[in-house]
Amino acid sequence: MSNHVEHINAPSTEAFRDSLATINKEGKRNWIYAQKPKGKFYSIRTLLSVLYFIIFFGLPFVKLHGHPLFMFNIPQAKFIVFGKIFWPQDLFIFGLTMITFIFFIILFTAAFGRLFCGWACPQTNFMEMMFRKVEYIILGDANAQKALKNAPWSSKKIFKVTLKHLVFYALAFVIANFFLAYIVGMDELKKIITEPVSEHTAGFFAILAFSGVFYAVYAFFREQACTVVCPYGRLQSVLLDKNSMIVAYDYKRGEPRGNKKKNTEEQPLGDCIDCHQCVRVCPTGIDIRNGVQMECVGCTACIDACDTIMDKIGKPHGLIRYASENSIANGEPLHYTTRMKLYTGLCAVVLTILSVILYNQKDIEVTIMRTPGMLYQEHGKDSVSNLYNIKMVNKTLDDIPLTVKFETLPGSIQIIGNPFVLVHKEGQGAGSFFAILPNKLIHERKTDIKLGVYQGDTKIADITTSFMGPVSE
Repeated sequence: MSNHVEHINAPSTEAFRDSLATINKEGKRNWIYAQKPKGKFYSIRTLLSVLYFIIFFGLPFVKLHGHPLFMFNIPQAKFIVFGKIFWPQDLFIFGLTMITFIFFIILFTAAFGRLFCGWACPQTNFMEMMFRKVEYIILGDANAQKALKNAPWSSKKIFKVTLKHLVFYALAFVIANFFLAYIVGMDELKKIITEPVSEHTAGFFAILAFSGVFYAVYAFFREQACTVVCPYGRLQSVLLDKNSMIVAYDYKRGEPRGNKKKNTEEQPLGDCIDCHQCVRVCPTGIDIRNGVQMECVGCTACIDACDTIMDKIGKPHGLIRYASENSIANGEPLHYTTRMKLYTGLCAVVLTILSVILYNQKDIEVTIMRTPGMLYQEHGKDSVSNLYNIKMVNKTLDDIPLTVKFETLPGSIQIIGNPFVLVHKEGQGAGSFFAILPNKLIHERKTDIKLGVYQGDTKIADITTSFMGPVSE
C-alpha cells in the first residue's frame, strides 16, 4: 500500500510524512519510547499472550507416540510435525506443507490484513508482552525512560540499565533453550544442559548464539525486525486492497482535527483533537492518521488510546478502529464481504489439505517388488514360487519385526534367513522372501496378489503386486 493518502485534510502547516518514523533527518535512528497502552484490546492481547507463552514453552515437553509433537532438526534433515516424522525422502511432502502454509498466509492477509502480526506473531508477542513489560517495570513508562536516557550517569541509572539488560539476556537465554528444543528435541536439550560441556560443544555454542541473537533483537533491534527485516510487512503492500481489514483512522469523522477550546476559526472541527496519543503508544512510531503504512503491525494500541480520549471528551468509540478503506470512505461498518468469505473458504480448504497430508503420513513405509530378472520357480510337484524383495522404513522409536502374509489367496510365505524381517528403530531394513502358490490357483502368466505386512497381529500395510507362473494347457 502507498504511504501517501490524498484524502486526509491535514493542516497546511503540517508536513506529510515522507520518511520512516524510526529515522531522523540526519539518517540516524529515532529510538521509540512507546507509552504503555491500556484498554480492551490490550487486555485481550495480554491474555492471549499468556496462552501463546504456555504453548511455546510447553510444546517441547509434549510427545506423541514417543516423538516430540514438533521438531525441526535441520542439521539431520529430520522434521516432526504433529508427531509425524518427515525424512529427506519425504521432503516433497514437507515442501508441499510449507507451500500450503504460505498460500494460507497470503489468503489470510488479503482478507484480514495484518491481524496475524498484531495478535499472533512471536516477534510482536515477545517484544510487546514480555520484554516491553519488563522494561516498564524496571525503567518506568515512556516519559521516565526518556528522562533516564537524558540524565547523567549515576549509580541509580547504572543499576536500572544494568538490571534491564541482565533480565533481557536471562529471558533471551531461556527463549534460546526452548527454541533449540524445537530443533534437537527436549531430551537432547536436557543432555546439553546437564552433561559436561565437552560432550555437547556444538549444542552449548548453539544456545549461546541463539541467546545473543534474541538478546540483540529485543534489547536493540526491536521494532526494526518488523519494519526492516520481516518480509511479511513488505508483502502487505501487494496483498492488501481497499476491502482488506486494517486498523484505520476515520478521516471523515476526525477531520479537520484540532482542539475545539482553542479553535479561533469558524470552521467546525472533527472529533480528532490532535492529542497524538495514538502516536505515543505506537510501538513502531507511526501516525495512523496518515493512512495505511508498511510499519503498522495492527497491534491495536492506537485504538485503545483513541477510545480512552473519546471517553474523556464524550465522543463515541471508533475514530480509530478495525475497518477497510472502502468502509471508511462510504461511512459504513466493516462488512464480511463475499471476497472475505471466499478467502476464508479457501483457507479452510488449504488447512484441510494440510491436515489430510499429515494424517496420511505413515511411520512405517513398506515397498515390495518382485526380484527383477527372475521368473517363477517350481516348488515341489504342485506349487510355484516367486522371489520378492521387501524394503521398509521405520520412523518409530522401537525395533519392529515384520512378517508377510497372503491376504486373498491360500498361499504361503517363506522369509529367507529369519522368520521375520527386523527393522531397527529410526532406521531402514530390507529382506527377501518366497511367495508360494498352488498350481491350481494360477490361470494366467501374471496374477495379481495382495500381501499383508504385519507387526505381530497388527496389519501395517497392504501391498498389491504381480505373481508370475506357468500357464496350464
